[in-house]
Amino acid sequence: MLFLWLGFNEWVTTRLAAVRVCAHSVKKESISAWKLFAVMSATPPESPRVRRAPTRPSFDPMTQPWVPSSLKFGAVPSTHLNPEWLRSVLSKNIERPLDIPNESLRRMPGREGTPVEAAVLVPIVMRPEGLAVLLTQRTAHLNDHAGQISFPGGRCEASDVDVQDTALRETEEETGLLREHIECLGGLPRYITGTGFAINPVTALVRPGFILAPDAFEVAEVFEVPLAFLTDPANYRFHQAHLPDGGLRQYYSIPYQQFFIWGATAAMLLGMCQVLSEAAASS
Repeated sequence: MLFLWLGFNEWVTTRLAAVRVCAHSVKKESISAWKLFAVMSATPPESPRVRRAPTRPSFDPMTQPWVPSSLKFGAVPSTHLNPEWLRSVLSKNIERPLDIPNESLRRMPGREGTPVEAAVLVPIVMRPEGLAVLLTQRTAHLNDHAGQISFPGGRCEASDVDVQDTALRETEEETGLLREHIECLGGLPRYITGTGFAINPVTALVRPGFILAPDAFEVAEVFEVPLAFLTDPANYRFHQAHLPDGGLRQYYSIPYQQFFIWGATAAMLLGMCQVLSEAAASS
């Protein structure tokens, strides 16, 4: 009931503000009373979606002990890192298990139950100097994954056609990157996070020439990381964090410049690295 009241109160406040704007404009533009009536009679919005309580890790991921990764696959040769080869490997839905941590085994308190469906775009920008993956840093006040490095993306909505549509819509909303610059390829394995999201990664090639307009509420920064750096397992670190309840959290990180990429984003990047590496080895 509180959420319904807050939603209705916000609607009323918004409509009254609109009326004040219209009334102020009457002197200059002779706006009719009918317009004022139309503003007030607009259909109220549906009840706002109930947000879950904020979550934060119980440890500092940057300070946990780590060892170099000891993965069974090697770096992807630079000769393979071109759009044509990526299309041949990634233009399908990859569903086989990959050698990445399984966060779903330890769900955070309050995030149990059926995970929330979400989708992210893995945007590979075709720069003349080499391919690069576009990433975002989330703002520090968000309820989920605050301050962390992530792919552009978010929750699936009923109006989305499929997870690809979700990824494209969320990418445009968060970063301003328009669909006309994006060529979707395929999907990486669905990844369930400890925070209760089922993430569907959609790989894509992005043509340069786009102009970004990040959403300041959600995105603190947008940056790119060379694909050659992300497809070399030697750049990944393996961490083990001891939790207050006696459990153990295992995760990978891949620091780049001032950015600390870890958790779900690092795991999905490592999964793509494995797919590409194994494809290169068998070609």
